[in-house]
Amino acid sequence: MTASLISSLALYAFITSITPGPNNLMLASSGLTFGFQRTLPHMLGISFGCVTLIVASGLGLGALFHAAPWLQTALKIAGAAYLLYLAWKLWRAGEMKEIEGADPIGFWGAAAFQFVNPKALVMAVTAVSAFAPQGPDYARNLALVGCVFTAVNLPCIASWALFGAGMRTLLRDRTALIWFNRAMAILTALTALLIVR
Repeated sequence: MTASLISSLALYAFITSITPGPNNLMLASSGLTFGFQRTLPHMLGISFGCVTLIVASGLGLGALFHAAPWLQTALKIAGAAYLLYLAWKLWRAGEMKEIEGADPIGFWGAAAFQFVNPKALVMAVTAVSAFAPQGPDYARNLALVGCVFTAVNLPCIASWALFGAGMRTLLRDRTALIWFNRAMAILTALTALLIVR
């Protein structure tokens, strides 16, 4: 893989990782609700899940979606349903003290979510098809795509968790916290609707 292709891959990874989507909205909410440190397993799970998804795409997941489009549709519906469930929970979230006893999304839950997260699925299939050229070095190219994505993705998603954690001090007021959670709930629900359209 050439240096220019790696640069293009890093830019693609940055754009897909930093822009709003299901993962980033959930991380901002988790940072607000649980703080940055308790959100770390969620962040690491997302990165691990994305790399696993890239490898799975490289090993034929993209071809499986092409051969059985109903499978991708089923995953979209499952992902949208999960996002609507999360949106409902965010909408009903109350004061900080009411939710401090709850648990954030863990490493494995966040990793598994990537397989029903349409944005992550499209990102992985596109990354493999565009940046892992077929040929004798395919395995190395696929590994390089995974490494570049991890190196770029983790700081990008961490910024969303830090944003949420930074809002903790500003949103100690119950009314402000409720409105923030409801805004995040609306954005999460809109994301779910965009997935299935």
